[in-house]
Amino acid sequence: MQGWMRRLIIVLLGLGLAGAAHAQQAPNADAAKGPPANFAAPAEPKPNESNADRARTQPGNNAPFWRAVRRSGNEQGFTTLPGPEQGTLIQRFLQYPGSRYTTAGEAWREVRNRWLVPYGGSLILIVLGALALYYWRRGPLGGHEADTGRKIERFTPFERSAHWANAIAFVTLAVSGLVMAFGKFFLLPILGSALFGWLTYALKTLHNLVGPLFAVSLVIVIFTFVRDEFPRKGDWAWLRSGGGVFSGREPPSHRFNAGEKIIFWAGVVVLGLAAVGSGLVLDKVLPGLEYLRADMQLAHLIHATAAVLMMALLVIHIYLGTIGMKGAYQVMRTGYSDEGWAREHHDLWLQDIKAGRIPAQRSGKSPEPAAGPARAQT
Repeated sequence: MQGWMRRLIIVLLGLGLAGAAHAQQAPNADAAKGPPANFAAPAEPKPNESNADRARTQPGNNAPFWRAVRRSGNEQGFTTLPGPEQGTLIQRFLQYPGSRYTTAGEAWREVRNRWLVPYGGSLILIVLGALALYYWRRGPLGGHEADTGRKIERFTPFERSAHWANAIAFVTLAVSGLVMAFGKFFLLPILGSALFGWLTYALKTLHNLVGPLFAVSLVIVIFTFVRDEFPRKGDWAWLRSGGGVFSGREPPSHRFNAGEKIIFWAGVVVLGLAAVGSGLVLDKVLPGLEYLRADMQLAHLIHATAAVLMMALLVIHIYLGTIGMKGAYQVMRTGYSDEGWAREHHDLWLQDIKAGRIPAQRSGKSPEPAAGPARAQT
């Protein structure tokens, strides 16, 4: 009996061990049978597989395309389009002032959107606000000297023609440039995308057409007035007193005071020529240039920076030449100033005229007659 029981236990143990071994080997056995008939294994990528080949084997996988994009920053691809950069999709890495070290196009975008647009717009608004606040609190300058009825030719017809041609071109360029740069913030919500698109396209075309007129008139203005724009005795005293802005009485100056000379050299000569030179590059009218993307991006940064700073300076000039100084607009419109106006604003220039060092009449045209008896400006 005991022998029979021993043999039964041995048989049961043997069956248990065999079942466990079979359970462990079953997955490997199933794997050895292979995948089901309807299973499609992913295709192995080919070394030189194109994006079209990958679209057939693995739809939605654009790895070959993006590998080519990453390489295109340093390598030329192939295309049938014309131009010197037709095979370069992504530009090289660089860093502009105010940008990260990134691709040239992204660096340009960062400088424009993070610096030029917000800070340039803020600068112009600050200048306009300061002038409006000053006019509200103090009013226009001048009006302390009575008119004498004796006229002095301050600007010849040629000088006035050059000035007005340049001024009209500048205002046209400034308005169109401001709309193109900042219009999406204050005009787009009002006009809508369709009308705003047509407006900016028209202003861009006008901007490109008026640009050469501004360039030519700017050069004429520089050569016309440069002789009287060099520093002279009395300029430092004028600057120390702030031009009489707060005292109410303007210090003596020659034909142009120190403030006008700063605007001439900084705003007209330096910034004006920088804006003109970079604008001619953007218009692609200079011969001998390939006009690569990097050239155009750098030209745009120079153009936008110079234009914003120039507008900030010349807004002050426009203010003083219109509502900010009594009689100033009349002088530029007619070319003649009264002796009283000259004594108040440019006394050293008037003394040179009375001493015979400067002629009171420089053109062949006779001065306009005084409109009535001498009177105080109000």
